[in-house]
Amino acid sequence: MSFNELPEFGKDCKRLGKKYLSLPDDLELFKKVLEEVPLGTDKHFALLFQNTELKIAKARFFCRFLKKNTLRIIYAYHFSKRQIVFIELYFKGDQNREDKRRIGDYIKQHSA
Repeated sequence: MSFNELPEFGKDCKRLGKKYLSLPDDLELFKKVLEEVPLGTDKHFALLFQNTELKIAKARFFCRFLKKNTLRIIYAYHFSKRQIVFIELYFKGDQNREDKRRIGDYIKQHSA
């Protein structure tokens, strides 16, 4: 399984990483979970989009610095490439919903 990220995701991580110091380690742990179960198995994962080659998922992201699962992570899973691309990371208290424009732009670029 390979992992990539959009430049905007990198900015999200940098901004939130200043506030939540365990974020880089938590992201590495999340990657290990995704290697085993790319689309999750419980109520903490939701599919936002799917086609024959691509699925976009949203998951509650556990951060050890926070006591609740108030971070959300949006990522794309490409079946044939066995690749995950991180699209967005946000704090639920700052933003209620995912950035649909960012997700829509990603889908337009990568859908057949």
